[in-house]
Amino acid sequence: MKAHPLAAFLPLIGLVAFFGLWEAVPLLGLVNPAFLPPPSVLPAAFLRELSSGQWAAAIGGSLGHYVLGLSIGVALGIAAGTVTGLLRTAEGLTAWVVRVLRPVPGLAWVPFAIIWFGVNPSAAVFIIAIGVFWIVYFAAHGAIRGVDRDLIELAAAFGFRSAPERLIKVVWPAAMPGILVGVRTALGQAWMAVVAAEIFGVPGLGQRMMQASTLLATDIVVVYMLTMALLYGLIDAAFTFLQGRILQWRA
Repeated sequence: MKAHPLAAFLPLIGLVAFFGLWEAVPLLGLVNPAFLPPPSVLPAAFLRELSSGQWAAAIGGSLGHYVLGLSIGVALGIAAGTVTGLLRTAEGLTAWVVRVLRPVPGLAWVPFAIIWFGVNPSAAVFIIAIGVFWIVYFAAHGAIRGVDRDLIELAAAFGFRSAPERLIKVVWPAAMPGILVGVRTALGQAWMAVVAAEIFGVPGLGQRMMQASTLLATDIVVVYMLTMALLYGLIDAAFTFLQGRILQWRA
């Protein structure tokens, strides 16, 4: 079936319609502009934040927490998922530990983060790492479990006899597509955890949003919401490119 001539422009049309509707709702008095600022006021709000230096400082703080927490959560998730995926004994020993801890939401760890680390970046990194860990753990565990055991035996026959060698040369490459799907999901989860981790006073985007909300500066809140969306979009696009490069051997 031949594509409609406007098909390529439909996403842009939808976006313009969305912002148009958003602009109209407060301007027509359907919602108080103090509660939902129209998009037309956002550039001025952004320029105020930019000129004051708070926008750059908030991004710098949050990116630091984000990258470190994401890295720790991903590393631990892959390590734990690999061990339990390869060893039935390890999976059995941790089965009920996983069932008990997995349903606990990241926000539930905030009191312990404050008690253990205080109101500082370490607490934010802890919350983000917890949020990321489970996603990557289950992705890695499932991907490792899905590796064909015949492939491992074949690798041993071709000289990869040590466990570390088989892991690096065979198991991880075969499981990598599934692991990377989990990591990509974790990229978004980590941004949600950033706000949860910073609302209790750690400098960053979350803290600045809470400060603005207490003053009913909703235009500032929306500026930072859109900032987070833009940052996530850029990070996801970069990761998608990297993912394609890593998995180009599958083509």
